[in-house]
Amino acid sequence: MFAHENGLQGDPRLKAISDAIRVIPHFPKHGIMFQDITTLLLNPKAFKDVIDIFVERYRHMDISVVAGVEARGFMFGPSIALAIGAKFVPLRKSGKLPGKVISESYALEYGTDCLEMHVGAIQPVERAIVIDDIVATGGTLSAGIRLLERVQAEVVECACVVGVTGFKGESKLKGKPLFILVEPREV
Repeated sequence: MFAHENGLQGDPRLKAISDAIRVIPHFPKHGIMFQDITTLLLNPKAFKDVIDIFVERYRHMDISVVAGVEARGFMFGPSIALAIGAKFVPLRKSGKLPGKVISESYALEYGTDCLEMHVGAIQPVERAIVIDDIVATGGTLSAGIRLLERVQAEVVECACVVGVTGFKGESKLKGKPLFILVEPREV
């Protein structure tokens, strides 16, 4: 569900967020319209708007874990976690975490990858959200959901800054709600 469909219709913050995202055509391969959030991060007002909207949404949902997908989920997740009094758990690419981990493979729009999480980072029945910068196919979020559910966490929702218009990957998200701030920009 897009934020403008969930009580934020006409909220000027959404336009500012969208306008702050740069589109790079044909990156990382031909046909991909890459939504570059680095320009959003360079805009303190728009970046704060992203954090504020997510905090407003999750502040009263009894969330104890914000799980951020490497690497761009790391840019939003810790600030949200601190603001709502939750812990931040990184979901990293394979081989990046020391110690004992659990792993989940997934398909990307342009390849395959794997996410890992530290064993013991999340306790059974903790309420969690999974956050990333963009959802295209749902594969990355799906791997995050599977990791958290393997340790018996309750995944309340997935959240992304940008979501592909007409997202068709709901089946991959195992019925979990998806909250998206803005639709992808065109060139």
